[in-house]
Amino acid sequence: MQERPRTGVGVIVVKDRKVLLGKRKNAHGEGCWSFPGGHLELYEDVEECAAREVMEETGISIKNSRKAAFTNDIFEKEQKHYVTLFIVSDFASGEVFVKEPDKCEKWEWFHWDDLPEPLFIPIRNLLKQGYNPLG
Repeated sequence: MQERPRTGVGVIVVKDRKVLLGKRKNAHGEGCWSFPGGHLELYEDVEECAAREVMEETGISIKNSRKAAFTNDIFEKEQKHYVTLFIVSDFASGEVFVKEPDKCEKWEWFHWDDLPEPLFIPIRNLLKQGYNPLG
């Protein structure tokens, strides 16, 4: 097991009152739906990480990024521990497509009250807090 938790950034991209989720593959949480995101790099601003990860994974730009919530996420099967920082951002421009086909099967937009299953552990933990990015 890793000695310390890692820091993940999950980006809740909002467009037309829907959020963007991708189906994970070849990583912990394979087969689960997750927001775009990734690891916070050394000395990187959280909002900069959010914009970088969204562009790297989906090809779209975001705007109006704001801090949302955080979760403490333990992946028992994989023996991993993350603290996930969530950022809410508005869609700015571009066309969503799978830029990392080795990591993501597909991207789709969903209504917050109709999210697909199974959800990635950090999103399940976020929902347990009662968080709603749409207010």
